[in-house]
Amino acid sequence: MPTILIVEDEAKMRRLLELSLADDGFATFSAAHAEAGLQLLRQNVVDLVVTDLKLPGMGGLEFLHNAKQIQPTLPVIVMTAFGTVETAVEAMKAGASDYVLKPFSLAEMLMVIRKELDVSQLREENRTLHEALGRRYSHPNIIANSPRMQEALAIVERVAPGNSTVLLGGETGVGKDMIARAIHEKSRRASGPFIKINSTAIPENLLESELFGYDKGAFTGAVANKPGKFELADKGTLFLDEIGDVPLATQVKLLRVLQEREFERLGGTRTLKVDVRLIAATNRDLRAALEDGTFRQDLYYRLNVVPIDIAPLRERKEDIPEMVKLFVARSSASSENLVTGVSPDALRMLVQYHWPGNVRELQNVIERACALASHPILTADDIKLDDRQQSKKTTLTDGFLPTGFTLEQWEDEMIREALHRANGNKSQAARLLGLSRNALRYRLSKIGIPDDADLGAENDSQGSGE
Repeated sequence: MPTILIVEDEAKMRRLLELSLADDGFATFSAAHAEAGLQLLRQNVVDLVVTDLKLPGMGGLEFLHNAKQIQPTLPVIVMTAFGTVETAVEAMKAGASDYVLKPFSLAEMLMVIRKELDVSQLREENRTLHEALGRRYSHPNIIANSPRMQEALAIVERVAPGNSTVLLGGETGVGKDMIARAIHEKSRRASGPFIKINSTAIPENLLESELFGYDKGAFTGAVANKPGKFELADKGTLFLDEIGDVPLATQVKLLRVLQEREFERLGGTRTLKVDVRLIAATNRDLRAALEDGTFRQDLYYRLNVVPIDIAPLRERKEDIPEMVKLFVARSSASSENLVTGVSPDALRMLVQYHWPGNVRELQNVIERACALASHPILTADDIKLDDRQQSKKTTLTDGFLPTGFTLEQWEDEMIREALHRANGNKSQAARLLGLSRNALRYRLSKIGIPDDADLGAENDSQGSGE
């Protein structure tokens, strides 16, 4: 029976949490202030702490710091009012596992507690396995020599056999789709379908019909019934990439599928049941999306049952040599040029590069080098890296604005660069710039790029003329 410590100065709220957690099978200790909570921590074994941030005497942040000194791996969930979200974020940086905004429902609190206990158990089991066996995790086509990738694959091993929803986080190009497929292939659903859908690749008004399907006559052009991705993934896994860009109206239906495993097609009246495991992925900070109201809080907690964060390539450079070897072998197999290896200078250059495009960029660089190489060993001259962003960053820092640029010209340049990095995807470009899509549309109109144009092609043509 997991034991939970509740630190809350409001007696009514404290008692409500005690009763609710007891009904759900938890043992509890409770304290009205931080000092009493620390005393209970020193005297008892506790599995998780729920604490308010605003406490009499010692504050919640100081209590968190002291609690972590007593038990470093202890999961701590902080409660805070909506107006003090910044303090909650500060608590997360100080070691809190999660936060819940007041007022909250008891169901929401229980969901967060169960999720944190599950993650804590997974981490403890993985730590024990590593210590006892010295085991290294692996999966075909995934290079995992670095500690960060070993940690990710360890969670994959533990979570794959079950049906828990998984939320993959990480920058564009880190390989979230590979991790999703690894979970599917190691699960009991491996013989079933693995269906992938990218929400940013589909117009917002069509995403709902792609996910849930439609019945004949649902709209103009619907001349026959069409099953959606959830139906196609029945008895298997659905990988929903870029979940942060799903419209709010569609988020409601997603939440229902996760909770009740049922839905209706667009324009249909028959309720359909499905047995689908959902793996979602995002390169956005969904907590920021919660705060600005573009992502539902209840859906976030349903998705974030088992989070797996995939580190960017610059933070796992131990993986680069093996990745280079793999990509060289693949490129040589599909090319007339027989490249067998990479020189030490070339490999050193690849390891030292900052890789803003992560694994996807590394693969493209190697493919291009292999296609144009004139010798079986790639040299540093064969490796073409894009250092424009680094040089621009240095110029901006040293000279305030690049020589010859006005502020308006520099802003236009950054918009074009964001479109280039996003391959013309407006939603992704807006995220890179920290803008809303409407704000980006306004700036595009100012620099003469039509909103309905092929932005990738437009940006390429403008970039080549600079």
